[in-house]
Amino acid sequence: MSDNHLTDQRFDDLDLPEAVLAGVRQAGFEFCTPIQAATLPISLAGRDVAGQAQTGTGKTAAFLLATLAHLIRHPAGDRRKPTQPRAIVLSPTRELAIQIHRDAVKLASGTGFKLRLVYGGTGYEQQRKDLEAGVDLLIGTPGRLIDYFKQHVFDLRAIQVMVLDEADRMFDLGFIKDVRYLMRRMPPPDKRLGMLFSATLSYRVTELAYEHMNNPETVVIESESVTADKVTEIGYMVANDEKIPLLIGLLRKLTPPRSMVFVNTKRAAERVWGFLEGNGLRAGILTGDVPQKKRQRLLREFQDGGLSILVATDVAARGLHIGGVTHVFNYDLPDDAQDYVHRIGRTARAGASGDAISFVCETYAFSLPDIEAYTGHKIPMQPVTNELLARIDPKSRVFMQRKPRGGPRGHGKPRHASHGKSTGRDKPRRGKRQRKPKPATAES
Repeated sequence: MSDNHLTDQRFDDLDLPEAVLAGVRQAGFEFCTPIQAATLPISLAGRDVAGQAQTGTGKTAAFLLATLAHLIRHPAGDRRKPTQPRAIVLSPTRELAIQIHRDAVKLASGTGFKLRLVYGGTGYEQQRKDLEAGVDLLIGTPGRLIDYFKQHVFDLRAIQVMVLDEADRMFDLGFIKDVRYLMRRMPPPDKRLGMLFSATLSYRVTELAYEHMNNPETVVIESESVTADKVTEIGYMVANDEKIPLLIGLLRKLTPPRSMVFVNTKRAAERVWGFLEGNGLRAGILTGDVPQKKRQRLLREFQDGGLSILVATDVAARGLHIGGVTHVFNYDLPDDAQDYVHRIGRTARAGASGDAISFVCETYAFSLPDIEAYTGHKIPMQPVTNELLARIDPKSRVFMQRKPRGGPRGHGKPRHASHGKSTGRDKPRRGKRQRKPKPATAES
């Protein structure tokens, strides 16, 4: 985290219990970010807060530290059962829930609290067993939480702290009815501490806050621009058939190319991934139908530096806190201007700097005026020169393995385009053409 992204407020000068400060030191935190410095004094005093700040500015630590401090200072009642969580954090996506849990484990290391993580897509029975073993702080996505709740695996009657993270994203993904369902089954707002964080405090988010929170204090950390402060944006007016050569040419100039490449469709993601793999640039692919375990493995490998390029659809544009991403490529301009901001927000996080490179092609150029109107500035354009275009063999594309129709899933390595041709063995055998019998006539 860059020093110029921090305030003069030290964590050890805040009213934090020693057990929480031990986790802060283990995490290597010393000074607060602006959103932390503004919201922690409010939440640590037991008052509800609704905070707005850009992604990557420390909102997760802000609500986790306040949650842990509140649980320490307000012990659970004698009648509380082990399967009744004392605090709950609602997240819109599985990836964000996993990262919140990872941060919570570090910050809560000195508290002795039981942390549980619940999300869809995998681990159904194991997550259920974890809840049945007891939980203090529950982190999860609405769908799986409601599933276990309706099965009476846990209940929400002992909740002392409620956190809603990425509230605007909850609306975007259609989860708001599930969120309201859970909130109505918690103690009333004046009986618990409530915290809501969002990239934007829109009218609908504010309405939700005042409906299910106890007169929350609003904290808005304004930025000078809609996009992240230290993102350098450039664009290329490019023909459709130049996009792959330009992408590979630009990536080859990066050392290492720690980049995210955003596309609009799953088919485009597979095509881009195939050409990167076929031209010596190892990449991962992240789309909506990638199994959860594989998604986690790819994100972990990308986070740890074992994988330097991630090709993704907008499923990865929000809620991922991946440090060290130096370049974001909009291989396809998004249809929604807000998605552009979310995409390029994957770089230049926590005070770092980064580059956002957009391809303005024949198919998606119509999105450019809306993006520039939304961000309030023009994207500087660079010429596409021959030096930037890599020489690409059309047959170099690698294809992903497909599940054969009517049979078990195939195994083996991805195949190149030139290997995808059927062999003579695969073709039907040729034989003598069978002539159709002539219709019967009176003479026969």
